[in-house]
Amino acid sequence: MSGLAILAVNVAILTAAILLLWRYCVVIRDVSIIDAFWPFGMVMMVTSTFVLAHGAPARKALLLTLTAIWGLRLATHLFVRWRAHGVDPRYAAILGRLMEKTGWSFAKASFIQVFALQAVLLFIVCLPAQVGQFSSAPLTLGWMAFAGAGMTIVGILFEAVGDAQLTAFRGDPAKKGLVLDTGLWRYTRHPNYFGDALSWWGIWLVAFEGGAGLWTMMCPLLITWLVTRLSGVPMLERSLRKSRPGYDAYVRRTSAFFPWPPKVD
Repeated sequence: MSGLAILAVNVAILTAAILLLWRYCVVIRDVSIIDAFWPFGMVMMVTSTFVLAHGAPARKALLLTLTAIWGLRLATHLFVRWRAHGVDPRYAAILGRLMEKTGWSFAKASFIQVFALQAVLLFIVCLPAQVGQFSSAPLTLGWMAFAGAGMTIVGILFEAVGDAQLTAFRGDPAKKGLVLDTGLWRYTRHPNYFGDALSWWGIWLVAFEGGAGLWTMMCPLLITWLVTRLSGVPMLERSLRKSRPGYDAYVRRTSAFFPWPPKVD
């Protein structure tokens, strides 16, 4: 099967899954579960490619393993968080404004603003892990693959530790209304977003060594832009500035994305 045919199959799988999830979310009037589907959907695309492609076995296995570890951990974490906390107020606000402005139904607004958009972005971001499985040369893994695997493992650990620290902080009643500025959060305001981006830069490096074209660099660039400029840092920090009195001081002394020692007040 050609690479284009494999990508077409993946598009069909993703489309079917996203439509089923959308219909479920319309019934429950909550789209927040899309966050958990984002990493799980990438694992689906990469697994489908692993089954259908005839590239170098070692590289295929490495790309699948790295994506699966990253995606299944994050999907589980986000699903558990959704079950515990329910509707994400950010999605509720976005859809509420859109429905008020356009007069659209919840179904139409959620499909266009959330599900269709996220499906496209999801597919693009994980293209390197798909395309990187197409080529049978080189057969062996080189320094780029090992460096990329190392970057991804560090990214996964960074994200997992950051998530665990935040979960523990939020679960402590004594910390309610305070700002988390210890652990990894002392060095970056968003260790989970940094780990996310680093993981996909590592996966891209593995795929690039395996023949994925330079054009696939747009994929880790896209996820980095999304978390730093669009749906990650800006959206979250707007709400935190309103709800956390000490957040402005935290912003002044702490790096927004890349880990760095805090400034002295």
